Amino acid sequence: MSRVLILVENLPVPLDRRVWQEAGALRDAGHQVTVVCPRMRGYDTSFEVLEGITIYRHWISGEARSKLGFFWEYLTALWGQWWCAVRAWRAGGFDVIHLCNPPDILFLVALPFKWLAGVKVVFDVHDLWPEMFAVKFGRCGPVHALVRVAERCTLKVADAVIATNESVRAKILERSAVPESAVTIVRTAPNDMDTAAAVDGSLKKGRTYLIGYIGVMGDADGVDFLIRAAHEIVVNQGRSDVQFLLMGTGPEFEALVQLRDELGLADYVTMPGRVSNEYLFTALQTMDVGVACDPINEYNDHCTMNKTLEYMAFGKPQVMFGTREGRFSAGDAAVYVMENSAASLAEAIVELLANRTARERMGREGRRRLAEDLSWNKSVVSLCAAYARLGS
Repeated sequence: MSRVLILVENLPVPLDRRVWQEAGALRDAGHQVTVVCPRMRGYDTSFEVLEGITIYRHWISGEARSKLGFFWEYLTALWGQWWCAVRAWRAGGFDVIHLCNPPDILFLVALPFKWLAGVKVVFDVHDLWPEMFAVKFGRCGPVHALVRVAERCTLKVADAVIATNESVRAKILERSAVPESAVTIVRTAPNDMDTAAAVDGSLKKGRTYLIGYIGVMGDADGVDFLIRAAHEIVVNQGRSDVQFLLMGTGPEFEALVQLRDELGLADYVTMPGRVSNEYLFTALQTMDVGVACDPINEYNDHCTMNKTLEYMAFGKPQVMFGTREGRFSAGDAAVYVMENSAASLAEAIVELLANRTARERMGREGRRRLAEDLSWNKSVVSLCAAYARLGS
């Protein structure tokens, strides 16, 4: 079995559920696993061994909101990732470097080990970085060109590629010379969640319904749409029976709290920031409807959202903007809003709250689909098969 070094820049483990599940699956398959990630969001220990997985965490400048901010974030991340990789090499070495994007610049850390020590490289495409950059900053200019070059370089360096879904795989094959046999789909699906957690009615603040959101709060996640939808429901429609619980944090968190307060929603929209697993599981069990408010665009169209699958795991119906991969993941377990509109999002939420039969049917379908079609056990088989081909 291999010694595996996983590099991830945008989230720490175990907070990054996909990376942590992949690390655990590789460990269970007999591999020796080490993860390098940033120190952030409450995970501040520089070194620890957790559940048999070695973790090195490094300092970064912060979560960026501008081009200059991204430059400093990625520069400090590259230094931290490289230094932690050297530490891992000195501590026992590794046979495989598993690169998790975004960004697509971690190939610079892998190159010396590949050239000098013959280490194999796996590129785990969580997001299409060029599309992400285009949504944030546009497609024009030299920086976007460099982003495309970085993706091509990473694909050139990789011995195997892992994609989160079929549309990401199609894009990789479309714009690279990677053979089809080298690109494996490993879907994201929740695993080891306490779906029997107790309901906590206090989260509803004395109201009839609880609308929930879980996830990152950045400029690509559309949480402002949900807050404005809450304003439409609570203020414009005069509904006093609906409470909103928005869990998670990110670079836009403070601005979103300010928006909530400016709209007079502090009593109706609870925003606790980062929450424990126990709180999360209880909240998922308690909520009546989950919302995935990631707007429709060329980036989100290719993303499989963790929140969508987590709502399904707890049998919760959901309302979402109709991104392509969102519609594939949820199937008949969601109501789709086909325009990026807070008013339309609010209308869909209200209509779903009024139809208990539909909510129950969607909840059952979500559980079924996750168990039968999108289960993590199937992804584990694909992941291990990709690693087995590395040694052939």
